[in-house]
Amino acid sequence: MAASSSLPHHVPTALTLLFILVSATTTNGSIGVNYGTVADDLPPPGEVARFLLQSTVINRVRIFDPNPELIQAFAHTGIQLTVTVPNDQIPRLANLSFAQQWIKSYIQPYFPATNLVRILVGNEVLSTGNRLLIGTLVPAMQTLHAALAGASLDRRIQISTPHSLGILSASTPPSAGKFHGGYDVHILKPLLGFLRSTNSPFMINPYPFFGCSEETLDYALFRPNLGFLDPNTRIRYTNMLDAQLDAVFSAMKSLGFGDLEIVIAETGWPSKGEPSQIGAGQENAAQYNRNLMRHVNSGDGTPLMPNRTFETYIFSLFNEDLKPGPTCERNFGLFGPDLTPAYDVGIARSSGPTATPSPAEPDGGGERKGAGKWCVAKEGADVDSLQRNIDYVCGALVGLGPGCGPIQEGGECFFPDTVRAHAAYAMNAFYQAMGRNDYDCDFRRTGAITAVDPSYGNCKYGH
Repeated sequence: MAASSSLPHHVPTALTLLFILVSATTTNGSIGVNYGTVADDLPPPGEVARFLLQSTVINRVRIFDPNPELIQAFAHTGIQLTVTVPNDQIPRLANLSFAQQWIKSYIQPYFPATNLVRILVGNEVLSTGNRLLIGTLVPAMQTLHAALAGASLDRRIQISTPHSLGILSASTPPSAGKFHGGYDVHILKPLLGFLRSTNSPFMINPYPFFGCSEETLDYALFRPNLGFLDPNTRIRYTNMLDAQLDAVFSAMKSLGFGDLEIVIAETGWPSKGEPSQIGAGQENAAQYNRNLMRHVNSGDGTPLMPNRTFETYIFSLFNEDLKPGPTCERNFGLFGPDLTPAYDVGIARSSGPTATPSPAEPDGGGERKGAGKWCVAKEGADVDSLQRNIDYVCGALVGLGPGCGPIQEGGECFFPDTVRAHAAYAMNAFYQAMGRNDYDCDFRRTGAITAVDPSYGNCKYGH
């Protein structure tokens, strides 16, 4: 590894990542899963991480507490990890020294080997009704962000907090969505302002399962139905999730924050429930989650937010047998403790990269797959995304051929010294090293395959 002084400012000095899976597939690139552990029969975290990497298209995971064993398990996988701060720690995080120590204990020892991308301060805090938690929520988020900034991680890791739909005082029709009075101006407006200033998303937990009746079951499951007409906009909604998302959007817009990204932090459907619970069952759970993934990644958006995709986390990875409450609470899992699917939702990887990268060799002297193709930065890809590609790939390629050496200062490809040029070289190096699979040039839709050799002068792109 070259000395840090010789690295360009685009290339990270901590080149520790052994393998990065930037995006599993184009169609499922925004699907994550909530990994809860309120159970006594779950497989070891390391086995879970390997299973997700090698056998599924899931590339985002949220955990519900800063468990070092869980965080460490996702090291060198490239899976984007979101860590949740338990609600009871929120008041203490408003103290800067505690927030700094929290970052030193739970983030810095594992980053960047573990691809930590977001910290969630509590879960559904406003719905607790606890005045201390509610009053310290935004100060805790601000202080934790200051602690990240002190560690030079504020541009790498976002801060947010998920909300239940209970924050809305009105959700029907969607165009009239409003936050509860008192919370809207005093809590949510400052919170939204913080999210805007830090380029972080507003996160919600919509569950059509809990909002449906026998008459609206098709509406909740994205099945053909008569829909619901919003009398204000004359828009007909054909699924409940869109209506819930647009109600939240309307409430945000009324406070002047209609520009913020919305992330679905939790949503799902139980495969088993009480006899009185409408719709619980494997068939409906499979149908909801399949339709959910198709819809949020379609690019259709919602009636009030057209042409959007939504980063979405399904609840949950496993059935959790120790959770209290009705039967459904223990049966939202996609997988059993033996990692067999509870039902098929189309997230199994039929083929894909292995955990250890190695350049593909010619088969019997024949031409390698994808010969004459290169991976470059897609036109219009934003600089921050390309910088993240560089960070990830230059860790992944340690020890593989020239790695990122050519884009270090003094290297053959250092000039032009721009993020786009360096990203193109790094992305192609990864694509070539992984065997020229189309999905290895996806990079969250910032990569493009070309048949035109991008080499120039002494800068030679691998092929």
